[in-house]
Amino acid sequence: MGPGLVSEGLRLLELSAAGSDLSEYHLEAAIAAIHASAPRPEATDWAAIVTLYDILLTLRPSPVVALSRAIAVGRKDGPDRGLAEIGAIQGRDRLSAYPFYFATLGDFDFQRGSMDEAREHFEAALALARNPAERRFFARRVDECIARAQTSAI
Repeated sequence: MGPGLVSEGLRLLELSAAGSDLSEYHLEAAIAAIHASAPRPEATDWAAIVTLYDILLTLRPSPVVALSRAIAVGRKDGPDRGLAEIGAIQGRDRLSAYPFYFATLGDFDFQRGSMDEAREHFEAALALARNPAERRFFARRVDECIARAQTSAI
Protein backbone atom coordinates (compact mmCIF):
# COMPACT_ATOMS: atom_id res chain seq x y z
CA MET A 1 0.00 0.00 0.00
CA GLY A 2 1.51 3.29 -1.06
CA PRO A 3 1.76 6.43 1.05
CA GLY A 4 -0.89 8.11 -1.10
CA LEU A 5 -3.47 5.47 -0.20
CA VAL A 6 -2.59 5.70 3.48
CA SER A 7 -2.97 9.48 3.39
CA GLU A 8 -6.32 9.17 1.62
CA GLY A 9 -7.51 6.60 4.17
CA LEU A 10 -6.48 8.87 7.05
CA ARG A 11 -8.30 11.78 5.42
CA LEU A 12 -11.47 9.72 5.06
CA LEU A 13 -11.17 8.49 8.65
CA GLU A 14 -10.96 12.08 9.85
CA LEU A 15 -14.07 12.98 7.84
CA SER A 16 -15.98 10.02 9.27
CA ALA A 17 -15.05 11.05 12.80
CA ALA A 18 -16.70 14.46 12.45
CA GLY A 19 -19.70 14.22 14.70
CA SER A 20 -20.65 13.03 18.14
CA ASP A 21 -21.31 9.35 17.44
CA LEU A 22 -18.65 6.77 18.17
CA SER A 23 -19.09 3.30 16.76
CA GLU A 24 -17.03 0.14 16.78
CA TYR A 25 -16.19 0.95 13.14
CA HIS A 26 -14.64 4.28 14.13
CA LEU A 27 -12.51 2.51 16.72
CA GLU A 28 -11.45 -0.26 14.33
CA ALA A 29 -10.56 2.36 11.72
CA ALA A 30 -8.57 4.35 14.27
CA ILE A 31 -6.64 1.21 15.25
CA ALA A 32 -5.91 0.49 11.59
CA ALA A 33 -4.82 4.11 11.10
CA ILE A 34 -2.30 3.84 13.94
CA HIS A 35 -0.86 0.70 12.37
CA ALA A 36 -0.73 2.31 8.92
CA SER A 37 0.84 5.51 10.26
CA ALA A 38 3.76 3.78 11.97
CA PRO A 39 6.90 4.19 9.86
CA ARG A 40 7.91 0.64 10.86
CA PRO A 41 6.19 -2.04 12.98
CA GLU A 42 8.35 -1.47 16.06
CA ALA A 43 7.37 2.22 16.05
CA THR A 44 3.65 1.42 16.45
CA ASP A 45 1.94 3.37 19.25
CA TRP A 46 0.82 0.31 21.20
CA ALA A 47 -0.37 2.38 24.18
CA ALA A 48 -2.85 4.20 21.96
CA ILE A 49 -4.01 0.91 20.47
CA VAL A 50 -4.56 -0.58 23.94
CA THR A 51 -6.64 2.47 24.87
CA LEU A 52 -8.76 2.11 21.73
CA TYR A 53 -9.30 -1.60 22.44
CA ASP A 54 -10.35 -0.70 26.00
CA ILE A 55 -13.07 1.50 24.53
CA LEU A 56 -14.00 -1.10 21.90
CA LEU A 57 -14.43 -3.70 24.64
CA THR A 58 -17.06 -1.49 26.27
CA LEU A 59 -18.94 -1.13 22.96
CA ARG A 60 -18.55 -4.70 21.71
CA PRO A 61 -17.23 -7.07 24.35
CA SER A 62 -16.07 -10.36 22.89
CA PRO A 63 -13.24 -12.82 23.38
CA VAL A 64 -11.81 -11.89 19.95
CA VAL A 65 -11.67 -8.19 20.83
CA ALA A 66 -10.13 -9.10 24.20
CA LEU A 67 -7.54 -11.24 22.39
CA SER A 68 -6.68 -8.34 20.09
CA ARG A 69 -6.29 -6.13 23.14
CA ALA A 70 -4.05 -8.75 24.79
CA ILE A 71 -1.86 -8.78 21.68
CA ALA A 72 -1.49 -5.00 21.89
CA VAL A 73 -0.69 -5.21 25.62
CA GLY A 74 1.92 -7.87 24.88
CA ARG A 75 3.50 -5.70 22.20
CA LYS A 76 3.55 -2.77 24.61
CA ASP A 77 4.57 -4.52 27.85
CA GLY A 78 6.13 -7.80 26.75
CA PRO A 79 5.03 -11.38 26.15
CA ASP A 80 4.57 -12.32 29.82
CA ARG A 81 2.06 -9.51 30.27
CA GLY A 82 0.35 -10.47 27.01
CA LEU A 83 -0.01 -14.06 28.19
CA ALA A 84 -1.43 -12.85 31.51
CA GLU A 85 -4.01 -10.76 29.63
CA ILE A 86 -4.98 -13.79 27.53
CA GLY A 87 -5.38 -15.83 30.71
CA ALA A 88 -7.85 -13.23 32.01
CA ILE A 89 -10.12 -13.22 28.95
CA GLN A 90 -13.75 -13.90 29.87
CA GLY A 91 -15.09 -16.71 27.69
CA ARG A 92 -11.61 -17.70 26.52
CA ASP A 93 -12.93 -21.22 25.80
CA ARG A 94 -14.87 -19.70 22.88
CA LEU A 95 -11.50 -19.09 21.18
CA SER A 96 -10.65 -22.81 21.03
CA ALA A 97 -11.55 -23.02 17.32
CA TYR A 98 -9.88 -19.72 16.39
CA PRO A 99 -6.43 -20.31 14.86
CA PHE A 100 -5.14 -16.89 15.82
CA TYR A 101 -5.72 -17.62 19.51
CA PHE A 102 -3.15 -20.40 19.30
CA ALA A 103 -0.92 -18.35 16.99
CA THR A 104 -0.87 -15.56 19.57
CA LEU A 105 0.06 -17.97 22.34
CA GLY A 106 2.75 -19.37 20.06
CA ASP A 107 4.12 -15.95 19.23
CA PHE A 108 4.35 -14.91 22.87
CA ASP A 109 6.00 -18.22 23.81
CA PHE A 110 8.41 -17.79 20.88
CA GLN A 111 9.34 -14.33 22.17
CA ARG A 112 9.91 -15.82 25.63
CA GLY A 113 12.21 -18.47 24.15
CA SER A 114 9.85 -21.35 24.97
CA MET A 115 10.23 -23.11 21.64
CA ASP A 116 8.49 -26.40 22.51
CA GLU A 117 5.39 -24.59 23.78
CA ALA A 118 5.47 -22.18 20.84
CA ARG A 119 5.71 -25.06 18.36
CA GLU A 120 2.74 -26.83 19.99
CA HIS A 121 0.64 -23.68 19.75
CA PHE A 122 1.58 -23.07 16.12
CA GLU A 123 0.76 -26.72 15.32
CA ALA A 124 -2.67 -26.20 16.91
CA ALA A 125 -3.13 -23.05 14.81
CA LEU A 126 -2.05 -24.98 11.71
CA ALA A 127 -4.66 -27.67 12.42
CA LEU A 128 -7.34 -24.94 12.55
CA ALA A 129 -6.09 -22.95 9.53
CA ARG A 130 -8.91 -21.92 7.21
CA ASN A 131 -7.04 -21.35 3.96
CA PRO A 132 -3.72 -22.04 2.21
CA ALA A 133 -2.18 -18.69 3.22
CA GLU A 134 -2.83 -19.37 6.91
CA ARG A 135 -1.49 -22.93 6.54
CA ARG A 136 1.72 -21.63 4.95
CA PHE A 137 2.15 -18.97 7.64
CA PHE A 138 1.59 -21.34 10.57
CA ALA A 139 3.77 -24.06 9.00
CA ARG A 140 6.56 -21.50 8.62
CA ARG A 141 6.21 -20.58 12.30
CA VAL A 142 6.39 -24.28 13.29
CA ASP A 143 9.59 -24.57 11.24
CA GLU A 144 11.02 -21.44 12.92
CA CYS A 145 10.40 -22.98 16.34
CA ILE A 146 12.09 -26.23 15.33
CA ALA A 147 15.09 -24.37 13.87
CA ARG A 148 15.43 -22.13 16.93
CA ALA A 149 15.19 -25.13 19.28
CA GLN A 150 17.90 -26.95 17.30
CA THR A 151 20.14 -23.88 17.34
CA SER A 152 19.66 -23.53 21.11
CA ALA A 153 20.52 -27.20 21.66
CA ILE A 154 23.91 -26.83 19.98
